[in-house]
Amino acid sequence: KGKSNNLDAKVTETELETEEKSMEEESTRESDSSILDVSSDYPREKHISIQRHLADLEKLADLKEDERKPCPLCPEEKFKACYSHKLHRHLQNLHWKVSVEFEGYRMCICHLPCHPVKPNLVGDQTLSKMGAHYHCIICSATITRRTDMIGHINRHVNKGETESRFVTVPVPKLSREVLKESATDVQVLPNYSTPQKTDSYFNPKMKLNRQLIFCALAVLAGERKPIECLDAFGATGIMGLQWAKHLQSSVKVTINDCNENSVTMIQENCHLNKMKVKLNTKEEDGDETMGDGEENTDTIEVTKMDANVIMHLRSFDFIHLDPFGTSVNYLDSAFRNVRNLGIVSLTSTDISSLYAKAQHVALRHYGCNIVRTEYYRELAARIVIAAVTRAAARCNKGVEVLLAVALEHFVLVVVRVLRGPTPADDSAKKIRYLIHCQWCEERIFQKEGNMVEENPYQQLPCDCHGSMPGKTAVVLGPLWSGALFNTGFLRRMLFEAAHYGLDEAQPLLKTLVCEAECTTLKHLTTQSPCDENKQEECGVYIKTPNASDESPLVHGKRKSEEVMRNAPKRQKPEGSAEHPAFYYNIHRHSIKGMNMPKLNKFLNYLSEAGYRVSRTHFDPMGVRTNAPLAQFKTVLMKYSTPTYTGGQAEGPVHLAEGVLAEQVQAAADGKEEDAEFLEDEKSGVADAMFTADHPTPCAAE
Repeated sequence: KGKSNNLDAKVTETELETEEKSMEEESTRESDSSILDVSSDYPREKHISIQRHLADLEKLADLKEDERKPCPLCPEEKFKACYSHKLHRHLQNLHWKVSVEFEGYRMCICHLPCHPVKPNLVGDQTLSKMGAHYHCIICSATITRRTDMIGHINRHVNKGETESRFVTVPVPKLSREVLKESATDVQVLPNYSTPQKTDSYFNPKMKLNRQLIFCALAVLAGERKPIECLDAFGATGIMGLQWAKHLQSSVKVTINDCNENSVTMIQENCHLNKMKVKLNTKEEDGDETMGDGEENTDTIEVTKMDANVIMHLRSFDFIHLDPFGTSVNYLDSAFRNVRNLGIVSLTSTDISSLYAKAQHVALRHYGCNIVRTEYYRELAARIVIAAVTRAAARCNKGVEVLLAVALEHFVLVVVRVLRGPTPADDSAKKIRYLIHCQWCEERIFQKEGNMVEENPYQQLPCDCHGSMPGKTAVVLGPLWSGALFNTGFLRRMLFEAAHYGLDEAQPLLKTLVCEAECTTLKHLTTQSPCDENKQEECGVYIKTPNASDESPLVHGKRKSEEVMRNAPKRQKPEGSAEHPAFYYNIHRHSIKGMNMPKLNKFLNYLSEAGYRVSRTHFDPMGVRTNAPLAQFKTVLMKYSTPTYTGGQAEGPVHLAEGVLAEQVQAAADGKEEDAEFLEDEKSGVADAMFTADHPTPCAAE
């Protein structure tokens, strides 16, 4: 009997397995037939839970007043058949109100056995236990949560996928928008402004960044021709197209991207701008295709590789890195094969970490300890340059910083590569730590040397550690301690910007030139061809038609060894007039109850006191100067006026306040006699203010 029972059990198990297989085959056939029968009005054919109106959902139940009907979206064991009024409330409250809307359709929640629940720990794997879920109108996926379904639909929209993947009818081509920038046309998808969710990311706010990089490339193209340049992250290819369209035969442009859709978009944009395209998806060369017109005979090479791979395989004179976020993962490859005296530019958009909002991320990516300071933007630029310098030094190369810009959306760094261990050692020595006082915002780089300092607070010019309790300073870094700008290179960039009509870059370049020279804007003069000899003493040259014979960079692929050895030596005197590090914010150090002078007037006051001074692009209210913070505050207090509520004359107020500031300074120096004399003079001025209703201009002075 026991044997017969076992045989019966085996027979029943085999019968169940065959029945299940037949059921699966029937379901797959039904799904295939439903897929083949999809018409252009595909959302209603996808699943019965996707409807336009509640009435359409009620039609599925075939409501009648005198009959009990089951719910079309719930199994019988979950919701039993009922009359029409109760079923109407059920469909409206349980299915329709929690639906997800997309293009006029509602994806209602479904309780049918379409999405099986994972088995529990007990092992209950009954087919009747199914979970509530939604059916995607685009890809027929089943998702349990409503918020996840909304995010799933949004991802489809951001990728431009608004048609079903399973329809057999041809999918219409996505509508594309044509944008124009600097006489270059590019096609983009409608969601081009969403990063990481589109294959053609294009940010119009980065137009200034693209113009600065173009000016740097134009300067390099004037030094030697032709140069091989690489846009490692092409996206739409807008940057490489601008290079090839304006510089023409001076450059050989290579646009790279690892995304296949982006590569296709770049090819179409090349054809749109009537450029030849040379497609190269592997190490060997690819085929050439011609655009619609043959006006431009230049060829753009489009590659589909990882950025690290193409920079390891080939050598370039100019490399630009603009990944989404940090670019530290590509620095080693960029400096591996870059040619001597070439240029590497990188744009970092990880602003949250560089601007000390996510300090742990900065420590992880750049190995740098930072805090939020008043000069956080320059701090971010020096962090990136320090990472660039370390990557170049690992390849036995040094760097010369040509340009460092930190604005609201990005940090741009442009460096020239100097091959050899000696330039690498000289550049590595400029990476130092910074001592920052958290009370008064005073800062200074640590002294060179490996010996341990007994009292590091002695290096700071302020005495906050002696007057304040506890530890008052922090050590930041490692940071780049050298210059951030090359004056001659910036002047040549300004010349190229004016030559090509880049109006947005010219004001910024003028500010950078003044900041590099640490002078005010009124002292900036446009260089003429007769002034080239004076500019040559600084080791940099302005691009003019007569400058080809004097330039140390000849118009060939390489220079002679003697000139190559002398080039870094001739550029050395540029560091003698190096601009001061960091800047002070005039609002941060303002005096409570006092009206500050205008910023331009304050710059003149500091200059008259014998200090170098200029404005800075990092902060619109920042002042770059070599004056210590104590002298900065003294001059600021001297020319600040008290905030009066009454309508008094401005002339005597300035005089009285100026005398008061001199009195404070005299009392601080211990000159009691001068202080008494100034007190008498102050009282006389106050009497004159009281008696005179209309003071004369000479008295005001």
